[in-house]
Amino acid sequence: MKLKKIFPLFLYLLGFLILGINDGHVSGNTNDIPPPFEEIYPEIGYKSVDVAVDDFEQHFNQELMLPIRVPPISFTHYWGRFSDLDGEANDTLEVTFISEHFPNNHFKIDVRPIQHKIPFGKYKSKEIKLKNGNNAIYTGDLFLGFKLLIFETDHWQYVFSVDEDVSDEVTPEILVQIANSIDF
Repeated sequence: MKLKKIFPLFLYLLGFLILGINDGHVSGNTNDIPPPFEEIYPEIGYKSVDVAVDDFEQHFNQELMLPIRVPPISFTHYWGRFSDLDGEANDTLEVTFISEHFPNNHFKIDVRPIQHKIPFGKYKSKEIKLKNGNNAIYTGDLFLGFKLLIFETDHWQYVFSVDEDVSDEVTPEILVQIANSIDF
């Protein structure tokens, strides 16, 4: 009885192996090279940071300041994307820094209007004072795989996220230095 149930499964797997393997390789084009970031990111709405910031500022009729520092890890690309969704509650600016050579080198800045901020208070691991006197929240418990620094200015909520795999190089203190490089 058991053999009758196992035999069809065996045939299915054998058929998969016979049809799926060709000269020791799984069928499909193994020479496929993923398209470069320069093709992928614009297809999903990313632009130059300057253009995305300009779109964001025009939409909200307010100036936005970004940090002049970045994490001390290498990046090959940086992009911006302004998301203008229905209403203003979910309208955000995203600036992302990535490396095609080191996939874990990923740093992102999300900015949204303070009146539509996301409440992160209950997720804080650590509260840190910025040079302007405002408090920042640092957490690694909210988004699996990322460490966050969240802070506010008069008009904006900023969320910095860095890949957890580089958090030994991009420490909370370094994220605070980056936040402090914004001219409040």
